[in-house]
Amino acid sequence: MRKFLLLLLSLMAINQANAQLENIVVELYYISDANDATDTLGGGLPIGSKTYRVYADLAPNAKIKRLYGDANHPIIIRSTQPFFNNKADGKTFGYEFPKTRLDENTVALDTWLTIGQTTTSSTKQAGVLKVNDTNGSFIAGNGVHDGGSAEILEGLLNNNDPEAGIPINEADGNDTLENLPSAGASIGIVNPIDDTDSTIFGSIVSGNQFESRNASVFNSGTKGVDTTLNHVLLAQLTTTGELYFELNLEIEVEGPNGNQIIKYVARDSSLAQDELLSSSLVYPPQCGCQDPDYLEYSPTFACGTADSCRTLIVFGCLDPLACNYDVNANFNIIDLCCYIGDCNDLDIATVCPELSIDLLKNQVYFLNTFPNPGKNSVSISGNFLPSEDFTVNVLNALGSVVYSASNVKASAGSTILLDQLNLSPGMYFITVQNQRGRWFGKWTNQ
Repeated sequence: MRKFLLLLLSLMAINQANAQLENIVVELYYISDANDATDTLGGGLPIGSKTYRVYADLAPNAKIKRLYGDANHPIIIRSTQPFFNNKADGKTFGYEFPKTRLDENTVALDTWLTIGQTTTSSTKQAGVLKVNDTNGSFIAGNGVHDGGSAEILEGLLNNNDPEAGIPINEADGNDTLENLPSAGASIGIVNPIDDTDSTIFGSIVSGNQFESRNASVFNSGTKGVDTTLNHVLLAQLTTTGELYFELNLEIEVEGPNGNQIIKYVARDSSLAQDELLSSSLVYPPQCGCQDPDYLEYSPTFACGTADSCRTLIVFGCLDPLACNYDVNANFNIIDLCCYIGDCNDLDIATVCPELSIDLLKNQVYFLNTFPNPGKNSVSISGNFLPSEDFTVNVLNALGSVVYSASNVKASAGSTILLDQLNLSPGMYFITVQNQRGRWFGKWTNQ
């Protein structure tokens, strides 16, 4: 029963993976317009390109150390159309941008990865959601931004499409990060030989998918500009297509007994001891049943739908060989199954009363069976006396008697041999009985 109770507790727990990683927030940062499309310095930005910023929403005592893909948990970022990369001043990582370059042509809409920072460390700029940005904009509007190759008088990046929320010429989503981490680094993205990037984050090759099982961006650990909100920017992605990603994060959690490293992953096909599944790491979020009381429940669902939970779980024993097989159950609990001689610490008189009418009338013992498994022959031993007569029954798992013998005597070695049983392969229960008591054992015939 202890295992059954532990299983129930496990089923009732609702996605504990979000304890420190509370959510992934995808912000529609900007939508490009016809003025932005006039620029050729950055390589051409299609009208209607959408720039997304991806943030990790952390608990206040957590910080991100690594964004990664490994053998069991790939990092995947893709779109149905190519990602935009600025050919003039684009970078692979947000922490590589000089602040002074972000007000030129379309470089502020470049596609890149980061852990928090949006400029080099010397200028201490990090990403914040536009709704939390209170210090205005240094990259667009009011004559701050240049007009690109067409020298647009009002400057580029001035579109105020309401779908993108606050215009970036009012709040550009950049603010000062006082507690900078150590310099960012990466593996598996930039070619270490010539420092080139031919992935979707570089401008060498136009692409619409990045997938790797050996890539990461890392630093000493980053919190958000507002450590209470603790939103840490992970990526900026610009495309005209539909966005999809799977991310994995290594998070350091500060605690009274020291810091702990936890890895939050998008897939649960293989989970190590220090890994937790977080359904929010997949975008768009997968919706379904989030109620663990229903068969349709899955911890991979990040959102619920009204009709997704349909089949209420009924716990029971689904083994037709058990005496308490439940045809109405739809979720098997092996520890609820009761067999003769092996009732999983349950009271057989209560669970299967038809098999235990006189079970308590006599003293009950357990016997040994050998060889086990055997083949149509088995020796059984107990505290038998050679002078006693016994009645021996062999029952199948349904409780039906398939062999019976009376006036059986034990050998001088206190064993009883049952030979030439001619039984089908399977599990059987053996009972030995006389006036002194009853003996029970379990045996498998090959």
